[in-house]
Amino acid sequence: MISFLQETMFLGNSLMNYAYFLGVLILSIIFAKIISFILKKYVQKFCDKTKSKIDDILYKSFKKPLVSTIFFIGLFFAINFLVLPESVDKIIGKIITVITVIFITWGVTRLVRSFMEIYWLPKADKTKSHIDNNLVPVIKSIASWVIWVIAFIFVLNNLGFNVTSLVAGLGIGGLAIAFALQNVFVDLFASISIYLDKPFNIGDYIITGNDSGTVKKIGLKSTRIQTLQGEELVISNKELTESRIRNYKKMRKRRVVFKFGVEYGTNPSKLEKIPNIVKKIIDKAKNVDFERTHFTDFGDSALNFEVVMYIVNKEYSLYRDVQQTVNLEITKAFQKERISMAFPTTTVHIVK
Repeated sequence: MISFLQETMFLGNSLMNYAYFLGVLILSIIFAKIISFILKKYVQKFCDKTKSKIDDILYKSFKKPLVSTIFFIGLFFAINFLVLPESVDKIIGKIITVITVIFITWGVTRLVRSFMEIYWLPKADKTKSHIDNNLVPVIKSIASWVIWVIAFIFVLNNLGFNVTSLVAGLGIGGLAIAFALQNVFVDLFASISIYLDKPFNIGDYIITGNDSGTVKKIGLKSTRIQTLQGEELVISNKELTESRIRNYKKMRKRRVVFKFGVEYGTNPSKLEKIPNIVKKIIDKAKNVDFERTHFTDFGDSALNFEVVMYIVNKEYSLYRDVQQTVNLEITKAFQKERISMAFPTTTVHIVK
């Protein structure tokens, strides 16, 4: 039987060569199945038990590419048992090179995507901003395309194509596309800038230019703000990054300055009482720190006082409630002391 297999020829190879080819090919398939079973049965359980996520990323990324690579390595060794024409041998060599590059690229791509899914996505879900949730799929796709394009260029170079002209053409085409989509890219990079710098988050009350409102959504191209009047305002991210933004959510306490005036002719002794009266009123109010009250100037129709206080809360409604309470108490105290608030008056003297 051995002599028969060695002496019987078919397409330039003995049947023994074909037997070696099939044997190695079958062994490679069996070995690939055994590796796949070991990975599922033992390696995956080990990765699930460890606290580190790196082993999970590596397992998820290279499990399928590794099993497929083992099979093609076996195929490569099996082909060596066959005597092939030089031209066919070169073609097979190039095919194996292409397949090797494809599997390496496949593994690297899965590694990058798995890293983003395991590390970045959970962090993005915990933030209030929707920018990072939208950026993760975009960056995953861009990274995958870049890796595959590099691999494609490498394969073409190994196959003997002129890669230099291709890269130059891709560069010119890329510039043309970038120029056509420059506004989209500007807003995209602006959204990345907002995500990294975090000047505001969803729920923050901001003022930008002449517009103000509560941030409702931060997208890849624009940010949506709900104004106090109720309508939704859409502002491009590029415009937001180029303008000044006042974020009231970041405020820890609010400094409040207000003025009032009393009539000319008020007794000086009563003028001296006013700072102490205002201080006692503000000290009794909740969530307020008194700073000062001063008789500041002589106005056209009033003797003017300035009050400065801090409301130790950033809520706008609370600020208005405190201001109202203080104003009412000042009005009651002045009526009790018979101190008259001033209002614009004009005195006309008629000379004969």
